[in-house]
Amino acid sequence: MTTLEAIEARHSVRSYADQPIPTEIVKELNTEIAVCNQQANLHIQLVTDEPKSFGGMMAHYGKFSGVQNYIALIGPKGGALDETLGYYGEQIAIKAQMLGLNTCWVAMTFSKGKCAATINKGEKLVCVLSLGYGTTQGVAHKSKPMDNLCRVSGEMPGWFRAGMESAMLAPTAMNQQKFFLTLSGNTVRAETTGGFYSKVDLGIVKYHFEIGAGTEQIRWA
Repeated sequence: MTTLEAIEARHSVRSYADQPIPTEIVKELNTEIAVCNQQANLHIQLVTDEPKSFGGMMAHYGKFSGVQNYIALIGPKGGALDETLGYYGEQIAIKAQMLGLNTCWVAMTFSKGKCAATINKGEKLVCVLSLGYGTTQGVAHKSKPMDNLCRVSGEMPGWFRAGMESAMLAPTAMNQQKFFLTLSGNTVRAETTGGFYSKVDLGIVKYHFEIGAGTEQIRWA
């Protein structure tokens, strides 16, 4: 499975089977997490066999069940943290999909106080990714028309269209797609249009766009 195929196959999953993640897959995920942490100075952590964070009323309200594994998205406090965790968190989520696992971005409907990850002084837990073998593979979310999500002067280049098609598959808070991309020459400007966790969403969208368009084509504004 290629990265783009994994992006197309991945859907949010909230219900998980009582099936442990094999040691070799845990090892591969931890290797991916270590690479992301090193590249972006983050403190993302994989937590396995820990049901407490998803054992309360908030998780029940969010319709989560069977969650015993999650990836805690943590990093040093700062203005760019949410976007950075969105970008690298989605990179890890897509790696998990390629390894046969399912995920869901979770911002509110889990118990932050019961999170078993280590949060050092000066760091912040922004959100988590639930992780495991889904009881289903989820369903594709509806998308706004491409014209509502981007602006291009003149004819749209093929690479930009491919990037947008991938970006439109990105998971966003409440599926609101609060992002807008503008192409000027070869420079792409990505902006949020407001809403909860929109900076996290922007990081996710930028990762998706790069995979679809090819990083050799892109110069971010």
